[in-house]
Amino acid sequence: MNLTSRTQDDILILTPDTDRIDAAGAIYLKDQFRDATEGFEGRVVMDLSGVTFLDSSGLGAIVSALKLLRGRKLELAGLTPVVAKVFKLTQMDQVFTVHRAVSDILTDDGANAA
Repeated sequence: MNLTSRTQDDILILTPDTDRIDAAGAIYLKDQFRDATEGFEGRVVMDLSGVTFLDSSGLGAIVSALKLLRGRKLELAGLTPVVAKVFKLTQMDQVFTVHRAVSDILTDDGANAA
């Protein structure tokens, strides 16, 4: 699994190139997140629109990624129904700012948070 990154309007957008974040990919996600965010001080958004499966290991990796930001927010965008359900059931949707899509963040500064 790779985590692709792009920067737009001082926002770092990170996108996993997989449809599953599970135990097999969780460690890679965390490592690549650390590398991508090192030295970056702007907003960080993880685009999960292509992820259709997330298990507890994947959720743990995303929470670990948040901790790597040392007090800054990690915003999430594009949660598919199954992934959104995991965040809701674990109440992690209360920890993360969740946006419907990355385009919402770029066009109106995230005013359309889900």
